[in-house]
Amino acid sequence: MDSSSKFPEYYILLNIPRTASTEDVRTAYKRESLRTHPDRLQKATPAERKAATERFQAVADAYYVLSDPARRREYDILLQSRPTSSQSSDPSASNNFFADFAKYFSGGTGTGTSTAAQDQKAPESAYGPGVAPERPNPDGVFTDVFEELLRPEVESKVPLWSWLGTASGAGIGFIMANIPGALVGGAAGNRLGAIRDAKGKPVGQVFMQLGGTQKAEILRLLAMKVLGSVI
Repeated sequence: MDSSSKFPEYYILLNIPRTASTEDVRTAYKRESLRTHPDRLQKATPAERKAATERFQAVADAYYVLSDPARRREYDILLQSRPTSSQSSDPSASNNFFADFAKYFSGGTGTGTSTAAQDQKAPESAYGPGVAPERPNPDGVFTDVFEELLRPEVESKVPLWSWLGTASGAGIGFIMANIPGALVGGAAGNRLGAIRDAKGKPVGQVFMQLGGTQKAEILRLLAMKVLGSVI
């Protein structure tokens, strides 16, 4: 069967049963995303990195669909309407699913919606007739789910925004009152950075800006915490 006609089996991708709870889905996503994260592959060939990136995206797709009750309900109806032979855990199946997302739901546009799916009376997509949701950004999904675990690891590599607040404050102070102003401005800027840190910063953004070696090290530490072993 052509890969374009395959339907993604997200439960297999996350290695969970179809009866899994929402918390089970989240736990499975953590496990599988760490195993497939392309940034842990420091010496990978371009082909290996491409394959890892595609699977990392598919794992994020699976979490996006299964972690939301409404999306999961629609997906389950569609999955049950498909013959087992058309279901696949290959990442390419997820590519096709999101490319044609709108037509898979009642009210969607395009062709290809199976008669079985229509007979099952799949609920109309929450996005409206013919409207497909954007495919999730895998890095955004990862950093959102791992935010609490990422923060201490990222802070150990980068002082987050405190140093930026110090530099910005010092620069403004110097412009206004030369050296004394720079000292005062720097102190104020550092305080501003601390306040912003306390309110919670986009740790994911900082993580994504780290060098490859630093990200790989953080991923190794996360794997130790979540999986109990280095991947």
